[in-house]
Amino acid sequence: MTDDWVPVPPAPIVPTPATGRADLRGKRLLVGLPGIGWRGDLRADEAVVQASRTYIPVLTEQEWYRAESEQTEVFAPLVPVERVWVEVPTGRADPDLDHDLFARLVSLDTPSRREPVPAREVVNLSGRRVVRADPQGERRDLRAVTEVYQNNEGDICVRVCAELDWYRWGWTGATPKTLEVPIYWLWVE
Repeated sequence: MTDDWVPVPPAPIVPTPATGRADLRGKRLLVGLPGIGWRGDLRADEAVVQASRTYIPVLTEQEWYRAESEQTEVFAPLVPVERVWVEVPTGRADPDLDHDLFARLVSLDTPSRREPVPAREVVNLSGRRVVRADPQGERRDLRAVTEVYQNNEGDICVRVCAELDWYRWGWTGATPKTLEVPIYWLWVE
């Protein structure tokens, strides 16, 4: 780490309606209904038009990664495009984020913006989606593989792996290749 570099929060996730987008394949999604709720950890395939209605094939991330890795066909339910939102990292994190309960209230009309949280402030990191923000930039689509620990040099770290390796670990049992990352370079999405 350079002595003059100050950790900068990665961009927040801003849900964007999928309607009218042509670049959905592989994108992270949220699906749901206003007033009911939203589900994440999903990926999109190419939109399908049936009887002049647009549907998005939606897969769990594990199924998406498995299909892509093994080049196999998988079942994907078709969700009406108006119920699909794309997770877009955009803008700047809110440095004045208020952790007060009432300040966090959201509307149930749309999925809410998700601000990155410093990993050092989060307990139970294993399995969580994290962003590595270091002097070279942001790296997304990572999963924490360990909790916080102190390495042999005395640094406080977390081991992470690529999401593909995280999910492959689940369907094959193959231990993922991991990277040790200083805690102050990690943010939870």
